[in-house]
Amino acid sequence: MPNLHQTIKRLRVQKGLSQDSLAKELDISRQTYTQIENGARDLTISEARKLAGIFGFSLDDFLQGKEVSIVVDIEKTNKITKSPKEEIRISVPQERVDKFRQILLYILKKVGGKPNVGMTVLYKLFYFIDFDYYEKYEDQLMGLVYLKNHHGPTPLLFENLISDMTKKGEVEIIKSKFYQYPQTKYLVNPEIEPDLSILNGQEQEHIDWELRRLSDLTANQLSELSHKDVPWISAENSKPLDYESVFYRTPETSVREYDNTDED
Repeated sequence: MPNLHQTIKRLRVQKGLSQDSLAKELDISRQTYTQIENGARDLTISEARKLAGIFGFSLDDFLQGKEVSIVVDIEKTNKITKSPKEEIRISVPQERVDKFRQILLYILKKVGGKPNVGMTVLYKLFYFIDFDYYEKYEDQLMGLVYLKNHHGPTPLLFENLISDMTKKGEVEIIKSKFYQYPQTKYLVNPEIEPDLSILNGQEQEHIDWELRRLSDLTANQLSELSHKDVPWISAENSKPLDYESVFYRTPETSVREYDNTDED
């Protein structure tokens, strides 16, 4: 497994995970995990299987160093490209990116200060906002692309957008802990206000409804809820989730009232 230890470190950093958190996932000490990243200790098969799931790969692809490349073309702007290999090309309108930026600012202003709201909770809030809106109204709100990974749906544009917002001084990234768990939090520059003109009344009401019902849940609770949802269950690892699958949800995750009465 040449250079697998380097791949593990790179994937961990890309996903904003700490050595402590991965050591806990593997049920080993941080010192032992550090040996893995330094190439001083090989992975066991069970450890490799766990890491493959966390990073969103099959075991075989993980061990062979294969990655699915997600190439995002933002229309009328620059390209965002991730690692070569198998390639999924997705075109994202600039208007959608701008809308995501303003909604992210709005959500961070509303609930970003809550102790439980870090990166993982934000990922799940975006997911349920988008997929619940699609189920309710059969229309896109942000319409982001979400990939399936071990901890649940991951919004594809988030890392690039938050990096850009950080460089522009709109957001500050804070490393903290929620109880014993490492956490990445995002604080909005108090001089920055979201432009809510990009939302209609129905969209803002929906976002506020989702924040009221979900923003007090922990990352684990939201991840478990997303794992029960058909879009995540039916997707392949590291591949995009299908919005149309919301219409096959079970009552536990469905948010739409369907008329089940049979006509004669």
